Amino acid sequence: MTCADRKGASSIMKKSHELGSTNLVHDPGELKRLAKALRKGELSATSLAMHYLERIESIDRQVKAWRVVKPKQVLQEAALRDNELRGGLDRGPLHGIPVAIKDIIDVIGYPTRANSKSRKDAKSVNADASIVATLRQLGCVVLGKAHTTEFALQDPSPARNPHAPDHTPGGSSSGSAAAVAAGMAPLAIGTQTVASVNRPAAYCGIGAFKPSTGSLPNFGITPLAPNYDTPGLLAYRAADAAFAYRALAPSYMPSEAISAASPEILVVEDPLIAQAAPSIQAAIETAVEAYKASQIAIKRFRSPIDFEKLVAQQRLTMLYECGHSLAHLRAHGSSLIGPKLWSAIHEGLAIKAAHYDEARRAIAQMRQKFFGRFKPHQVFLMPATPQTAPKGLDWTGDPSYIAGWTALGGPILTVPLCKDLEKLPIAALLSASPGQDRWLAHHCERLTKPIEHQD
Repeated sequence: MTCADRKGASSIMKKSHELGSTNLVHDPGELKRLAKALRKGELSATSLAMHYLERIESIDRQVKAWRVVKPKQVLQEAALRDNELRGGLDRGPLHGIPVAIKDIIDVIGYPTRANSKSRKDAKSVNADASIVATLRQLGCVVLGKAHTTEFALQDPSPARNPHAPDHTPGGSSSGSAAAVAAGMAPLAIGTQTVASVNRPAAYCGIGAFKPSTGSLPNFGITPLAPNYDTPGLLAYRAADAAFAYRALAPSYMPSEAISAASPEILVVEDPLIAQAAPSIQAAIETAVEAYKASQIAIKRFRSPIDFEKLVAQQRLTMLYECGHSLAHLRAHGSSLIGPKLWSAIHEGLAIKAAHYDEARRAIAQMRQKFFGRFKPHQVFLMPATPQTAPKGLDWTGDPSYIAGWTALGGPILTVPLCKDLEKLPIAALLSASPGQDRWLAHHCERLTKPIEHQD
């Protein structure tokens, strides 16, 4: 890469983070702007990849977002993307965009370690996961494997929260969120079984888009609870995550034009949600007023279902599936398996199939009761978490506000709102009915612009 290339990359990135940096936080760049610069020749995929590799080299000792990065492999892939563009092959809006991949997702040439001692001798895989193969078909450049909690459950990863390194970045997609928040990647892929995409995004002050449950293929993703496991996208802004989703959205998903009506915001009221910290409740009220000032229709409604009961049923079904998916790990013994995962496997195996089936039916009934009252153009607003990122690294935080929406099965956006007095991020969720993914992504910028703040 020439000095001119390097200067061009720095110039574009400088424009992309004029909002400034605090602590280890750094804006990695707006995806639309990066995509445009690549096509105009202001950036090359190689210079862009080099920019993030240099950022990783300079900052990851403190953030610990990455399990492994292979610079030579990254630059070879970036050079291929440059050659394709020069030859007239444009694979779409993500062509040349670097992406971090959570380390429960298979990537050719890397072992999938899942942050577990039980996989310390794992060999490199010879096939990409479906989501990675799709990203490569779209022209992305794989930057490396980002840390995860062990097997995407609760035993923590080494990753730190860039806003406050002594606070959790959340989980399980902890490295994915930390990498984006610290400016080491403009896009990352995580997975969500309970709250593992939306919560780390909330704690790290970035955007995320979790598609409808089961709408993206799970081939090549280490299973935790297969009926919930869903790949998701993390980016610095909610609109960037939605932009990336629109690029890879399966053609079989309903069209974004399924409802011509303008979005209407519904503020969810429920006893569980009322337990949020005062600073978080105040941030939601500020968002409500911002929507009103922007002439976006908004009203409050009391949830027709009990979210606390929904969360309990989601936990039971998740644990049952976790126990059966990962029962084979017992052969390694507790010395090679984290204590929280070990406990969850045994707790899940103790749940009777009849109780699991009953909980699944209860969730289906609650889903029907909830969405049966609403229209496709209505979007649900509530806090992403009851508190900001907890201090300490052993606990990845309270998943309860997100777990209910995961059970309901629709697409979920994390939208960073502001920070509390301790300078920790506060975020909201914007959720829609199952299958409304492309519609929600299409309207994301309109829905987030009045309330999203990167300060």
